[in-house]
Amino acid sequence: MKKAVVFGLIFMLSTAFISVNYYPIDGYARTGIKRLKRLELVKSGEIKDGTKLPAGALKSYSEITLNLVPKKNDSLKCFFNTDEAFQKEINALFKGLDRSYSLAVLDISDINHTRYAHRNETAGYQPGSVGKLAVMVAMFDQLSKIYPNDFEKRLELLRNKSVKAGLWGLTDSHTVPIYNVETQKLVKRQVIASDVFTLFEWLDHMLSVSNNGAASIVWREALLMAAFGEKYPELTNEEIDQYFKNTPKKELTDLATDVVNLPLRNLGISEDEWRLGSFFTRGANNFVVAKGGSIGSPLGLMKFLIQLEQGNVVDTESSLEMKRLMYMTDRRIRYAQSPALKDTAVYFKSGSLYKCDRSTGEPCGKYMGNVQNFMNSVAIIEHPDNCDYIVVLMTNVLRKNSATDHMMLAASIDKIIKQQ
Repeated sequence: MKKAVVFGLIFMLSTAFISVNYYPIDGYARTGIKRLKRLELVKSGEIKDGTKLPAGALKSYSEITLNLVPKKNDSLKCFFNTDEAFQKEINALFKGLDRSYSLAVLDISDINHTRYAHRNETAGYQPGSVGKLAVMVAMFDQLSKIYPNDFEKRLELLRNKSVKAGLWGLTDSHTVPIYNVETQKLVKRQVIASDVFTLFEWLDHMLSVSNNGAASIVWREALLMAAFGEKYPELTNEEIDQYFKNTPKKELTDLATDVVNLPLRNLGISEDEWRLGSFFTRGANNFVVAKGGSIGSPLGLMKFLIQLEQGNVVDTESSLEMKRLMYMTDRRIRYAQSPALKDTAVYFKSGSLYKCDRSTGEPCGKYMGNVQNFMNSVAIIEHPDNCDYIVVLMTNVLRKNSATDHMMLAASIDKIIKQQ
């Protein structure tokens, strides 16, 4: 029977069941992300593909701002005072539901009178692809060390530095969009070892379609930045190969773990509130091993999002650029799929992890694990009428696809906040 359980156990890391795209669509000249050029042509009507962009997806990159910069020097404690009336309304949404639903929500419509409510905010969950936000932070943290006083140089490196996938990009079932600007041809396929993209494009692949290979590659490059410092921009493939060949795996693992986790600690996020312990692809295991496990909590992720809005994640310019990378400009999923949000700007990341034991005979399937069934959504919501708020929703509801729950809760939370 034990063998049946072992062989019947299915472990899936998953991110999204349909494609989503991030970064403002007018950002091609700034970033060199070719996918954005195609979106510009779709918006202008030059390319016909039936895509109808939501009203909330049409902000220019110059229109995206950080909401809490005037509160840049305020401590996190100022934002975590529970508003009793708000809390009572949020509590009512979960009546009859078990404690596998955890939430943190902060209304920042009036930044001088913010309102906070929560449910099981310190509970730990496997973050799944929400953890890719920590990889993004690691990249911008290392860029700030290479060019401490020149943000334009950091952008230039992201735009112009091309790196090869190698084994790190293998394997992930999620495709990436590959657009040829000259021929206007779009191909969607899995990452292969010979793929070469710029750092900005790998970041975009990591967030826009939540590609696991891209996440491992961005993490690898942040590791190399930490190892080589100012020499990184001119680093050759031969030097990289020698580094990974000659450096002990433990040393590589320790550095990789520090690169993604120390920036979180510097934000006052504890190890139990949010940490990453393993890369996102099997190919990376040839070079590093898992260490310490991965965990996320609504409180830890809320601490990150508040400080992003304050401009305190690395620095103000980096915080703003990271927020742009989270901006959703295409089809929306899970929490962000709620019709109540169609006219809003949504800055979003979703992630899931499910695990099945087929030997029990219980129902089990994609996003419907009977052992674990994590589904997580983090979002910054900005309505046109300055109704703005931050949400972290984390669930572990067995044998059920929780996407609908996330979408329904989004509508209910939105209604509560808009009524105030």
